[in-house]
Amino acid sequence: MSQSANASKKPNLVSVTTINEDGSRFMLHPADVRGRFTLARRIFGLALILVYVALPWIRIGGFPALFFDLVERRFHVFGLTFVAQDLWLGFFLVSGVGFALFYITSLFGRLWCGWACPYTVFLDHIFRRIERWIDGDATQRRKLDRAPWTGGKLVRRIFKHALFLFAAATIAHIFLSYFVSLPRLYGYMRESPLAHAKAFGVVLFLTAALYFCFAWFREQFCVILCPYGRIQSALTDDNTAIIGYDAKRGEPRGKARDANVGDCVACNRCVQVCPTGIDIRNGLQLECIGCAACIDACDDIMAKLKRPKGLIRYDSMIGLAGGRTRWIRPRIVFYTIMMAVGLTVLSFSLTKVHDVNVTVTRMRGMPYFITDEGVRNQLVVRAITKRNVPTSFRFEILDAPDGVATSGLEEKLVVSGQGEEEHPFIIAVPKSSY
Repeated sequence: MSQSANASKKPNLVSVTTINEDGSRFMLHPADVRGRFTLARRIFGLALILVYVALPWIRIGGFPALFFDLVERRFHVFGLTFVAQDLWLGFFLVSGVGFALFYITSLFGRLWCGWACPYTVFLDHIFRRIERWIDGDATQRRKLDRAPWTGGKLVRRIFKHALFLFAAATIAHIFLSYFVSLPRLYGYMRESPLAHAKAFGVVLFLTAALYFCFAWFREQFCVILCPYGRIQSALTDDNTAIIGYDAKRGEPRGKARDANVGDCVACNRCVQVCPTGIDIRNGLQLECIGCAACIDACDDIMAKLKRPKGLIRYDSMIGLAGGRTRWIRPRIVFYTIMMAVGLTVLSFSLTKVHDVNVTVTRMRGMPYFITDEGVRNQLVVRAITKRNVPTSFRFEILDAPDGVATSGLEEKLVVSGQGEEEHPFIIAVPKSSY
């Protein structure tokens, strides 16, 4: 019998629990748990899923609330429309999200991973719920893994993985709708895949990747691929609120009826519910995603033993040692100042974004022509409008010297809603003025 089929495996600080000594995979089956944090995470996770599904349906200003129209090179974000020329603002988006993540981590540890990371949200609130519904609780799932292949086991496996594929495909299609719009996506789905091979390839790749990750790879993504856990030691300090075990209160471990031991009764319930298979009593570890399942599990045991809750809790290393947590400290002050500076620059930059954009460039070829009368320049005016209605443009040369003549600017330029137009024109300057 392979080690992955065993009922349990003791976590340690030498190697990750999900890898056996021979390098093979140890499949985790975290037990279900109930409690205030689990309930809050489930409500928050379902709300995030609802937002993910609903955003392409909600229309603001005639467009989906979040729509990255790659075909027209326009990006609609909650009523604001940006064109390719506005992509420099993406610097603020990327750097702002990264900086906010660092800021939150320095205060509350890996709160993002356990509560808001899309990977965790989909895995915990969709795929693991499907698995528990079909295969049962952790004990039943391990028993099913060890059981020989029968007709009943085969039917369960086919049904479960069919639902996994359906969920992965649904998530992939919703993701694509952020880039091609729902009506266009619905049209694609009614036609041959080869008619829209690129979009079909994207959905196929995403479906396969999501199915692989959520059906088999699971917590390995967080432990092996995601770099966030590896940099948390550089982002946190002893005053960061993390999930920790109160060793002063819990040790030494022993049976509940023994008056000479601490509050920890070595039930290992905190290990059984951990989605990455660690023992939080060994201290903060790379694999911990801050999901708080161990807190709810331990609080439940403490309540049954009529002992105070909080043996495992959100607290800083200093707080767990009996000290007082300092929330305001040099790195937090520095991060706050930098965030304020970033928001100020972003606010100023947004004032430079307008609903129309006009550029004038020289035509390709010769930059100018010299004639007996003077010098002639050939240029192109390009007008882009983010408005939903046609926009008229009229051009004229201001403060032009005497004798300057134009051709092509006499009539106004009309650009359709959310459209762009290019229009050539000529400026001729007499030799005397030149």
